[in-house]
Amino acid sequence: MAYDPFTRGPRPVGVRTLDALDASRGRRLPIELWYPAHQRHAGRDTAPGTRDTYELMPGLPPVHQDAVRDAEAEPGEYPLVAFSHGFGGHRRQSTFLCTHLASHGYVVAAVDHTGNTALDVLQAALAAQSAGTQRDALEGVHEFVAARPLDVDFAIAESLRACRDLALDVDDARLGVTGHSFGGWTALTVTARNPRVASVLALAPGGGAGSLGGEILGPTLELDWGREVPALFLVADRDSLLPLSSMRDILKRTSGPKRMVVLENADHLHFCDRIEEVHEMFRMMPPPGEFARLAAEIAPISELCAPEQAYAFVRGLGLAQFDATLKREPAAQALLERELEGALASRGIRARALE
Repeated sequence: MAYDPFTRGPRPVGVRTLDALDASRGRRLPIELWYPAHQRHAGRDTAPGTRDTYELMPGLPPVHQDAVRDAEAEPGEYPLVAFSHGFGGHRRQSTFLCTHLASHGYVVAAVDHTGNTALDVLQAALAAQSAGTQRDALEGVHEFVAARPLDVDFAIAESLRACRDLALDVDDARLGVTGHSFGGWTALTVTARNPRVASVLALAPGGGAGSLGGEILGPTLELDWGREVPALFLVADRDSLLPLSSMRDILKRTSGPKRMVVLENADHLHFCDRIEEVHEMFRMMPPPGEFARLAAEIAPISELCAPEQAYAFVRGLGLAQFDATLKREPAAQALLERELEGALASRGIRARALE
């Protein structure tokens, strides 16, 4: 059978939430853990009546993800990938990718960066409004520059412990990391500091020259890792917050094996669940400060890349990256090295590789 990383895998997906406390820092850090589930759950992870639903914010309608809550795990050997959400995101912001990886035999852990989630940013904005003050949403970013990489390291340790309880055998010496935006910066920073990281997938990462928050994140972004870690950057050519020029800057500064692929006619939030909803909400109701200024230039979602193309782009290439590097699958390596543009074009995905 031909290698196909774009199609959902054969394994049903389970999910559970770890309510974890990092006592050393006094930080409570919820962690979402996706994993291959027992075959008795086949089909239940994608069926409307049995897949997981959750409340994103109080008062909003529940949303779903393609996984079965607290499903029995399928014992086996699986790589672990850690995901970091963006500024004002949350641990479930990209379940389209996390559940896809789990369906292909990965355990995926995503932590809420407490204080920097969507709910935290909203509550801070409402408090400032109630007090009659104007607060730039980027205030306090220095605090999370320090906290985020430690959050991910803690989430990895807690997830490995949970995997043992689930009879999931994870190779803790070869880890993958991924993240979007500020989470992309976080994933790259964890790669620099944690020698167990063997592969990184950065989705529109922050820290490049001329990007939002770049004057803070850029000097702290460590891209000379002292060892070879294959890096794949998936970015958007119409990114309103972190422009393509800033992605080129990051690519240029990264040492070791690296590849960047640009999704055409896509913006910054084409790496999240419910792209239409999230993009339009940000465009019409951005956080205060610099975000609001940039949001005025954002095109309507109707003028941009179709969400299904974006999902396929991230799922397919993201899985191929980890298959090629963590599982060392020759077919995945061939796709990334020689067949990438053809594989994308055959699925109607407009994208190009950057050298």
